[in-house]
Amino acid sequence: QVRLVESGGGLVQAGGSLRLSCAASGIIASNNHMGWYRQAPGKQRVLVAGIARGGTTDYADSVKGRFTVSRDNAKNTIYLQMNNLKLEDTAVYRCNTIPFEDNYWGQGAQVTVSS
Repeated sequence: QVRLVESGGGLVQAGGSLRLSCAASGIIASNNHMGWYRQAPGKQRVLVAGIARGGTTDYADSVKGRFTVSRDNAKNTIYLQMNNLKLEDTAVYRCNTIPFEDNYWGQGAQVTVSS
């Protein structure tokens, strides 16, 4: 059974930083394309960052230059370093494969950016 557990969310002021973690079990993160998705209230879920099996990363334009996705193969964990956070980054962040699997979704990490 695949389990993805996100952590590291919280309340931060605009301009601040947070690092999210996604601990994977039942799946080897390095054998899959993995991504961070976010969903803001009343909006659709969007993919904001991805890391390919080979380690190549890609980002949505809205976070490029501010967010960094990485992976620790020994811990089977992926991370999302978020710097210079903006109000519009407020959302629930979840990790999943790319493309996502419906039954892999975890509880997510709430990120709230205040002014």
